[in-house]
Formats: sequence, C-alpha cells, structure tokens
Amino acid sequence: MLLYEGGRSRDTDSNVAEPSPGPGVRPLAKWMRLLLYAASVLVFLAGLQLTVFSEQTATYFAWEIKPFITAAFLGAAYWAAVPVEVIAARQSTWAAARIAIPAIWLFTTLTLVVTLVHRSKFNFMSTVLSAQGAAWFWLAIYAGVPVAMLVITWLQVRVPGGNPPRGRPFPRWLRTLVMGEGAGMLGFGAGLLVAPLVIGSAWPWTLSELTGRAIGAWLVGIGFVAVHASWENDLSRTRPLEGGYAVFAVLQLVALARYSSELNWSTPAAWLYLAFLLSILFIGLFRWVIDRISERKRVGARGGTG
Repeated sequence: MLLYEGGRSRDTDSNVAEPSPGPGVRPLAKWMRLLLYAASVLVFLAGLQLTVFSEQTATYFAWEIKPFITAAFLGAAYWAAVPVEVIAARQSTWAAARIAIPAIWLFTTLTLVVTLVHRSKFNFMSTVLSAQGAAWFWLAIYAGVPVAMLVITWLQVRVPGGNPPRGRPFPRWLRTLVMGEGAGMLGFGAGLLVAPLVIGSAWPWTLSELTGRAIGAWLVGIGFVAVHASWENDLSRTRPLEGGYAVFAVLQLVALARYSSELNWSTPAAWLYLAFLLSILFIGLFRWVIDRISERKRVGARGGTG
C-alpha cells in the first residue's frame, strides 16, 4: 500500500510484515503471536485431513462427512485460515493483527457448541483408532482454544500503547461490497446454526444438521471478519482478511471442480454460490493488483527521469 510522508510515497506492502511499531503504539504481544502461529498449524492439519482425504473422513477425521464436497468445503475453509493467522502473526502492532482475533474466537466457540450438540455423530467411540483419536483431539482443541484466546487477548489489550494513525481508507464501493458480503454471510450462517435443514435447503448441495451448522460456523466467522474490516476502514489493517479471502475463493473453486457432479447446476443456488466465490476472489486480489500496477508506474517514472 502507498502511504505519503512529506510528499514522498512509501510502499508498505513490499512485505507482509509491518515495520517496528513507533513510540506509543501498542505492539503485538509475544504470546498472541505464538497463539496465532500455533492456530495456523492446527487449521493446516484440519485442512489437510479434509482436503486430501475428503472421501475418507470416517477413517481420518472427527466425524464422517457426506457428501464429499462438504468435506472439501470445510477443508478449503481451514486452509484459508492459515494465511489469515500467519499474516496476523507477522504484524508488529496489535491494530494491524486484531482483525483476525474476534472472528477466530467466535468460530471456535460456535464450533465447540456444534460439537457438543451433535456429539453422538462424532467418532468418540469408533473402533477405528485414527478416527477416535481425531475426534478427541478435535474436542480438546475446540475446548481449549476459546479459553486460551480470551486469556491472551486480555493480556494483549493490557500492553501499554495505542493505535497508530489510520492509513488509506477503503474505496467507498469496496467498503460497501465487503460490508454487504459480510452481513450476508453472518445472516445466512446464523440461519444455518439455528435451522440447518430449513436454511440449508437453499444451499447448492445437500446438508445435514451437523454439516449445515459446521458450515454456518464458518460463514459467521468469515462474515464477522468482513464486517470488522469494513468498520476498521483502513487498508493497512486488513492484510489478514485479504490473504484469507483469496485462498478461500481459490480452494472453494477447486472443490467445486472436484465434486461438480454433487451440485444441481439447474438451480439458481449453484450459480449464486459460484458468483459469490468470484466476488470473494476479486476482493482478495484487488489491492494486490492495484499495488502491482502502482509499483510498475513508479518504476517506469524512475526510469523515465533517469
């Protein structure tokens, strides 16, 4: 991103990590950074199980998932969380990283509730040791992470310092689009959590109560971070969202390609879902494209004056 200081441009997007925080700015605490890195490892492992072994969840995952596109969807969502958490962990200030934290806590808490409500569907008593181990590991993670996040966030906000000056705001049209998508995901995700079969009938493939609520938890988490980004209205504080958006869209499109036969393409729901993914991809790549164009213009200008 381009900031301007004393009439000169400075590119702050050449590296995902921020420079060291200035005096009086609250830094990202060591324990929060470690928590984000640890969380990125956990979501990578969950995504690996669901993406690589989409058709073998009865053996390698916490519960059996059908149709297979649901497993691929969840796997893509977990892998999309990796850049969100890694990029957030690499920021030097709390202001630039915090966009990831409330959404992660909300998603993990909702997923814990979904797990407890549907505990009979999980492989806690499976005779397949890999499946049973995955189920208990799942429960331990979702019982522990929300508590750890609350404690570490409490410690983080007690670190002395404030917010740095705001950077470039969203273009108005982009802020409106992100807010609209976020609100839509929040509403639809909440509907899936409350009435998964009723609201799930509008989903482009068949959902059970458990899979509908699992997807609902993800939509609420992603929707919340989008609304949070719109509220922040500062492109320098949305790097984690942008990375996650792009990866989420690409991996969901791959999942559609793998299991396209499991969708009914004669219904509007399938095409609306495809359009939604393309809009997510556009938002995720927007600033990267603009910054590359700006960089080429600056290089060209320097070459012309040399």
